[in-house]
Amino acid sequence: MEITSIKVKREEREGSHMKGRASVVIDNGLAIHNIRIIEGKNGLFIAMPSTSREVENEEGETVTVHRDIVHPINQEIRTMFEEKILKAYEEAETDAEE
Repeated sequence: MEITSIKVKREEREGSHMKGRASVVIDNGLAIHNIRIIEGKNGLFIAMPSTSREVENEEGETVTVHRDIVHPINQEIRTMFEEKILKAYEEAETDAEE
C-alpha cells in the first residue's frame, strides 16, 4: 500500500487543538478525507475520520459514542500515515510563512 497523494489544509482556530485536515489517496484508487491533525500533549498526531451518535448507557444516561469510519489495522500503517501527513503539514506550514 502506498499513499500516492496528500492534501493538507491548515485550520488553526483560537482555543482549538485541531491544526488542520488532510485528505490522502492510496494507490491512486482510494481517497480518505477528513483526517484531523491535532496538537496533543506530546506534539502533533492524526485522528482518523469518525462519526458520533448519542446512545443510552446502562444507567439510562444519554452519552455520545465516537467510532472511526476508517482506520489503520496495525501500528506500521498508522505510523506511515502519521509520518507522511505530518510531513505534508509541516511543508504546508513552511510554504504559508514564505
